[in-house]
Amino acid sequence: MANERIILGIDPGTTIMGFGLIKVVNKKMEFLQLNELVLNKYDDHYKKLKVIFERTIELIETYHPDEIAIEAPFFGKNVQSMLKLGRAQGVAMAAGLSRDIPITEYEPKKIKMAITGNGNASKEQVAKMLQQLLGLKTLPKNLDSTDGLAAAVCHFFNSGRVEVGKSYSGWDAFVKQNENRVKK
Repeated sequence: MANERIILGIDPGTTIMGFGLIKVVNKKMEFLQLNELVLNKYDDHYKKLKVIFERTIELIETYHPDEIAIEAPFFGKNVQSMLKLGRAQGVAMAAGLSRDIPITEYEPKKIKMAITGNGNASKEQVAKMLQQLLGLKTLPKNLDSTDGLAAAVCHFFNSGRVEVGKSYSGWDAFVKQNENRVKK
């Protein structure tokens, strides 16, 4: 029997959440899907979070991923944007953790480095490299979905390495590794 696993990659956002899925069979990647969840049609931030959670659960129930790779928020100057992005990421993580799926978080520079060899690569460069790696015929107009796919591919490239980012196997592991973020 072939050694198979499915990796869901997520680029969280409150305007657009990008996601991509790959299947790994005997250490070879196969493209499954990439798409985006457009959230700017919702005015209420909490409604956006609910939609992110529900769509992530739907992806889990449809594709049964063995692992989730998620892009960590980058530190910007706008605190409100960071807070909203962190919430979006947390909701996507909560969906995976509610189904006991291990989650690994990657910094944007690490994802770009894994895909292109350049931690400062543009979204377009990452998308073009994914197109070559996975034999994608066309690229989407918005590149948030390729960012999600890039997180999954980055996870595949980093599998088996000692240091792969923050990894959580469940709520207990998350709390243990983030005690400073938990209110007592």
